[in-house]
Order: sequence, then structure tokens, then C-alpha cells
Amino acid sequence: MSEKMEMKDYKSGIRPIWCLGCGDFGALSGIYRALAELNLDPHKLVNVSGIGCSSRTPYFLKAYGMHTLHGRAGPVATGVQLARPDLKVLVTGGDGDGFSIGGGHMPHMARTNVNITYVLMDNHIYGLTKGQGSPTSRREMKAYSTPYGSTEEPMNPLLYMLTYGATYVAQAFAGDPKMCAELIKGGLEHEGFAYVHILTQCPTFNKLDTADYFKDIIKDVPKKHDVTNIRKSIRLIYKFKDKEPVGLLYKTRRSTLDECMADFVRQAGGSSDYDIRKIINLSRP
Repeated sequence: MSEKMEMKDYKSGIRPIWCLGCGDFGALSGIYRALAELNLDPHKLVNVSGIGCSSRTPYFLKAYGMHTLHGRAGPVATGVQLARPDLKVLVTGGDGDGFSIGGGHMPHMARTNVNITYVLMDNHIYGLTKGQGSPTSRREMKAYSTPYGSTEEPMNPLLYMLTYGATYVAQAFAGDPKMCAELIKGGLEHEGFAYVHILTQCPTFNKLDTADYFKDIIKDVPKKHDVTNIRKSIRLIYKFKDKEPVGLLYKTRRSTLDECMADFVRQAGGSSDYDIRKIINLSRP
């Protein structure tokens, strides 16, 4: 684009309706800032979401938007990216949408390296449905669904995505929109499955994991950390113990899903130009 875009140019005009003090505001600000720094044409962006507080972002973002079924943002985004590889595909959602009902899709997006950026806002609770425990809730979390605390250990999304093969893994705190923007921008520039985990406070239903709590547990990824070494990235998470690493943890390059599909087209005698419709036609008897 010749015209320089600003953060305000990506605002849809619909005001966010999140609770006062919600961490999703910081994540959304990071998205606006990242898009402005990339000077990305809104017509070249698709924002896909599932269901949840954080999944409302397509309403607040000036771009093509798809508010899909609970937990199904990933498969829909994969279809969008394969059909239109010329567009940037941004998925936004929360810990319940991504790792509970949608948890079965996450490893496959990572291992197939679909070329999308997934920004997951993790407030350690179900906010939209009024405060049930989520896959990332701590055991001492007392919520409507777990009034005496949970019987389950919280999952670690960073280890999850590294283990399943995501090619870009980063984490930020919503209280630092600048870092959120930096990591989201890097994810959008990355070729492959980029996972950006954002720790977000829920002041209404989660009185345990407050903004002050997150401020106390976050710790910057060391500048000397080798982001190309997955073993070191995994060890770093364990080394931090009760701290949460913020920054870029891992980045590598391997063939993306759309590149693999394009290779199948060439092997089948099709054009070198990738088009999902050609694959469909070639598969017909």
C-alpha cells in the first residue's frame, strides 16, 4: 500500500464491549499496532474467531471477519488460507475455545504448519459463560463449575504448541501492548503456523489471576536465547518454573500446508500456480 496506515484505520467503528479492565483490550491494541506497523491493507486480512469474549474481535477489526462455531475457528481458518493463500489469516480466541472444545484441532494446525497466525487470549477461565474453569485454570481456582477447586492440573499451552510442531511460538502479557504488537507482527510476517499466547486478566470472574498476579510471574526470555533450538525453548520453560516467559520462544522454517498442496498440484500435472479449485478438479474421475 502507498498510503501509510495508522492504528485507527483498523478500527471498525464498533466499540468493544468487554468489561472494564479486561486484558483483551491490551491484546486488541497489540493487534491494531501490529497491523499498522505492517501497513497491511484491510482488504488483505481475514480475522476468524470462535466463541468467547476474545472471539468478538472480528466485530472490532476493519477486515474480513468470520465469527464461527465454538472451537472451530482453526478448521475454518485453514479452509480460508488454502482457498486464498494471497490473504493474511488471523485467528483470535481464548483458552476455552482453543484448548477445550477446540483442542483437537490445535495439534493438527501445528503439525501441518498451516500458514495462519493464531492469537490466543488466555484468562484462565470461561468469561462469556460466566466463570467456569478452563483447561488453563489453576487447581485452586474456585469457580461455578469447581466450587472447591479443580481436580485437574492446568495445561501448558507453550509446551503443547512446541511439542506438536508450531513453527513460531511466543508469549506476551496483555498489560504490555507494545510487546503484544511486536510478537503478533512477527507472527503475521512468519511463513507457517504462528502461535502467540497472550496472558489476559479477567477482572469480573477470575479474582485469582489478576493483572498484578501476571505482572509478578512474567519474566523476559533472555536475549541470548536461541529461538531456532526447540530443545532449548522447551528447557527454558521448565527452567523458569513458576515464572511465565514473555517474548519469542521459538521460530523455524519448514514447508507450509499450502506449499505442500501446491506441490501436489505440480506432481499431478497441474499449473505451478496454486489454486485449491485445481486440486478439486484434478481429483475428479
